[in-house]
Order: sequence, then structure tokens, then C-alpha cells
Amino acid sequence: MENRLIKRHQQIAELYLSNREKIYRFFVGRIHSPADAEDLTQDVFVRLLEHNMMFCSDTVEYLLFTIARNLLNDYLRRYYKRQEISTYLYNVYPVASDDTENRVLAADLQLHELHKMSQLPPQRRKIYQLARFEEKSVSDIALQLELSFRTVENHLRIGRKEVREYMRRCM
Repeated sequence: MENRLIKRHQQIAELYLSNREKIYRFFVGRIHSPADAEDLTQDVFVRLLEHNMMFCSDTVEYLLFTIARNLLNDYLRRYYKRQEISTYLYNVYPVASDDTENRVLAADLQLHELHKMSQLPPQRRKIYQLARFEEKSVSDIALQLELSFRTVENHLRIGRKEVREYMRRCM
């Protein structure tokens, strides 16, 4: 069993070497972000590693591009949903006025957010802080902290959820 696993990993390593550039160009040509394209390219091969079924050497390239296309669809769906939310928030919520009450409320909310952020686990706190207050992208945070894109994405999602739930209770 272990011997088959080693052989499978070697096959995938060979596939990575021979197909990485084609898949990378596939992503770059569609999303125009080299960092995100690199992350998605790596995700294709991670998915292939997780793929429990046997694959035929004649059709494995089709499988790789099917995985790539599915990952691209997921990426674009998230991207356009973020754009939609940003547009909605921009159009629905008025620009903050300069009155004292709004400034006091904003300061109070920020104190609550900082308090909850301080209670997050250290790595999640750092990721949340970089994304929220330094406005860094997931890719930039992953590079800076030497973590995988998915790890940063998961920590950020969980951190935001925890802070959001805490803030709802505060309001």
C-alpha cells in the first residue's frame, strides 16, 4: 500500500513538472494576477493528490484542466461576490458624517473590535490584523508569514466570523 502511495506521488510530481507552466498560463490569462494564478496552480495539484480514484495517463491532462476550470469558477464566483458586496455597501450606506455622536460610536466599535481581536489565537490575530488594518491581500499575507494561501484564507474567514459575531452581541 505504501509503495503504491509513493509511486502515485512520484507520478503527480512528474505531472507537476510537465504541466505546471501550462496550467499557470491558463490561470494568468484569465485572472491577470500572477500571485493568485500561482496559488490556483498549486491547488490543482493538491486536489489531484487528494483525488482518490486512479487516473489514466492518457486522460490525466484533461483531469488537470477540469480541476483547473472548477477552481477558476470558484475563484471568479468569490471575486464577483466580493465586488457585488462592495458595490452594495458603497451604494446603501451613507458616507460617515462629521458629527460627534458618529465619531464616538465608531471609536467605541473599534475598541470592541480590538478587544475581540486580542482574544484570537496569535496566528489568527496576526492574519486578521494584516488584512483588516494594513489592508493586505491574502496572497501578500501568505508570503509575509510563509503560510499557504488556504491556511491564511481559513484563518481570516474564521477570525472575521468570530469578530462579526462578537460585534453583533455588542450592538
